[in-house]
Amino acid sequence: MALEPSVAVFDACILYPFHLRNIAVQAAVDRLVEARWTDAIHDEWIRSLTTDVPAIPIERLQITRRLMNDALPAAMVRGYEEHIPTVTLPDPDDRHVVAAAIAAKASLILTWNLRHFPENELKKFGLRKMNPDEFLSELFDEVPDLVIGSLANARRNLSRTRVAASDFIAILKEQKLVQLAKRVEKYTSDL
Repeated sequence: MALEPSVAVFDACILYPFHLRNIAVQAAVDRLVEARWTDAIHDEWIRSLTTDVPAIPIERLQITRRLMNDALPAAMVRGYEEHIPTVTLPDPDDRHVVAAAIAAKASLILTWNLRHFPENELKKFGLRKMNPDEFLSELFDEVPDLVIGSLANARRNLSRTRVAASDFIAILKEQKLVQLAKRVEKYTSDL
């Protein structure tokens, strides 16, 4: 079955946690979603992570940022700033995410912060919002083999820690990907 991937802006909260970033970016590399982000989104997740976990060297996070941009060169959105004044959100600091989605002609914003993006405002721009668990679970329902393959790739990315398939299911749950974990549990041998 051919998949027409959604164009989705990844909010900073999706890129902040290491394992979720690995899974989401791998899904984009595997063409399950067309990821979009901006320098401002990168700056936000990196700033939050260095504040919360100062032991992580900022240089390492800058390397991660560069690797993400190299792996997905079409993901970087530029020239979105002109759209910021057209967006009204509860937190004006989130307007850049919607502006990036408008500029990227995205259909979706992936975020855990669903309250920050009211549906009535997103509809004006032809946008929807979803959390990563809902998004990946729906993708699994549509193309389970492709999602399992992408998750297996994400697990292989953890070559240093050699995470067992059953432990990877636990990681999904820790990352609040609970519905996805339930769907994937019976495919542990394929991970």
